[in-house]
Amino acid sequence: MSDNQATRSRKSEAAFRTISEVAAELSVPQHVLRFWESKFSQVRPLKRGGGRRYYRPEDVTLLKRIRSLLYDDGLTIKGVQKLFRDHGVKTIVEGESGPVSAPESKSKNDLESPVSPDMNALVEELKGLRDTLRTALATR
Repeated sequence: MSDNQATRSRKSEAAFRTISEVAAELSVPQHVLRFWESKFSQVRPLKRGGGRRYYRPEDVTLLKRIRSLLYDDGLTIKGVQKLFRDHGVKTIVEGESGPVSAPESKSKNDLESPVSPDMNALVEELKGLRDTLRTALATR
C-alpha cells in the first residue's frame, strides 16, 4: 500500500468506527464487543439497518478502558460493573493512565483477588501456548 493510499484510508479521530475496525484496534473478536455491549449498558453503539453497529469515539474510549480493566488489571465483568457503579464511568475512563484501585468492600463474586507473580507467569505462558496453537492451526 502506498503512503497516499494509507493516508486516504485513515479516519479522523471523530469518525464513527465499524465493529470490525474497533475489534481490530482492541485486538479482540467481534463477538467479545457484542458480549460487552450486553454486560455494560454504557456501551451504546449506533445501530443502522441490518443491525450494523457504528461506534462513536467515546464508545471506543470506553471499550479500551473496559479491555484494560479486564485484561490488564485482571478484574472480572462484575468487578468492572461495580467499579463503574461505585466511582462513575467518567471517573474510571478519565483515570485511564494508571491502574484502578479496587473498591474497599469486596464480595465473593465482585472482584478477583490480586494476582501473584507466579500466576502472572503462568498466564503469560498460557498466552504463548495459545498463540502457538493459533499459528499452527492457521497454517493447516
